[in-house]
Amino acid sequence: MAGMTQAQIQPTPDGAIVFDATALPQAPDPEIFEPAFWLVRGDATAAGAGRGGALHVTAPFGHAVLRHYRRGGLVARLLGDRYAWTGAERTRSFAEFRLLQALRGRDLRVPQPLAARYRRSGAYYRADIITRRIDAATTLADQLAQGRLDAGMATRVGDAIAGFHANGACHADLNAHNVMLTVADVWLIDFDRGALRAPARGWQQANLARLQRSLRKLGAARAGEAAFAENVWRPLVGAYEKAMAS
Repeated sequence: MAGMTQAQIQPTPDGAIVFDATALPQAPDPEIFEPAFWLVRGDATAAGAGRGGALHVTAPFGHAVLRHYRRGGLVARLLGDRYAWTGAERTRSFAEFRLLQALRGRDLRVPQPLAARYRRSGAYYRADIITRRIDAATTLADQLAQGRLDAGMATRVGDAIAGFHANGACHADLNAHNVMLTVADVWLIDFDRGALRAPARGWQQANLARLQRSLRKLGAARAGEAAFAENVWRPLVGAYEKAMAS
C-alpha cells in the first residue's frame, strides 16, 4: 500500500514545508495551505467534524484534506493556534507527516501525507498538513448516526485497531470521527500527537477506552447498556483480543 515516498524540505521565508516528491513533483507554494486559496476557486468543501474543521480540496495532485492545527480546551483562549517552538522536526505538522510515512511503511491504513508546513514567529509557530483523501469512506460516527453500526462493523473495527496496536501505533485521540470505513478496509486518520511505542497493555487499553467514550457520547448506548455491549462493544473487543492473540 505504501509505495515509494521521498520526503523533501523546502525552506520558506517564515518556516519550512516538507512534502512527498513522488506525489508533488515540485515544492508546493505556501498558498496551498491557505483555505482561501481553494475556496475562491470553488475547490473546497468542509470535511466533517473536528477542532477547527478541515477542508476537502480538489488539487492538481488529487483529492486531499487540508487541516490547520488548533488547540482545544482552556489553553486555546490564551494561545489560540500557536504552539511553543522546540525545533522543526518537533512541530505538530512535521511530526505527523513523518509518523504517517512510518505507519504506511508498515502497511497500516492511514492517509498518505502529501505536504506539511510550519510558520515560525519568535517563540511560537503555527502549522498545517495536507493528506490524501480516502475515497468512498465514511466515519464510524456517521455510520452510527445512520443506524448502520452493528456487530459485523464493530468486529471489523476491532480487528483493524489490533493491527495498529500490534505495530506499536498509538493514536492520541481514537474517537469515532477518526475511524473511517470503506467497503474493503478500516482506516485511522488524524494522528496529531500520535506515536510509535513498544506494544503495552496500558496505552492500548486507554485507546480503546477513548473510543468507547466517544461511541457513548454519540449515542451508541441510547438503546441501553445491554444492547450496546451485545451489538457493538463485545464484538469489537472480541475481534481485537482475537487478533492481538494471533
